[in-house]
Amino acid sequence: MPNLGFPEIMIILVVALLVFGPKKLPDLGRSLGNGIREFRKGTQGLKEELEGSLKAEEVPAPVIAEAARSLPSETPQR
Repeated sequence: MPNLGFPEIMIILVVALLVFGPKKLPDLGRSLGNGIREFRKGTQGLKEELEGSLKAEEVPAPVIAEAARSLPSETPQR
């Protein structure tokens, strides 16, 4: 996707102004901003929930103590 420069953004704004009119354009911008904010809140909540569940699963079990118990004790045989 090509980058949008200043001239392209100005053309988009002029077309939006012509299509929606000067009275409706601020309302559209406000509702678009609210939608983006709600989307970010939702994705942030989902991200935190996912990270929390991953951290809960990463709790390591005491592997060293278990391995020491399972090893046979070495006693000299005579």
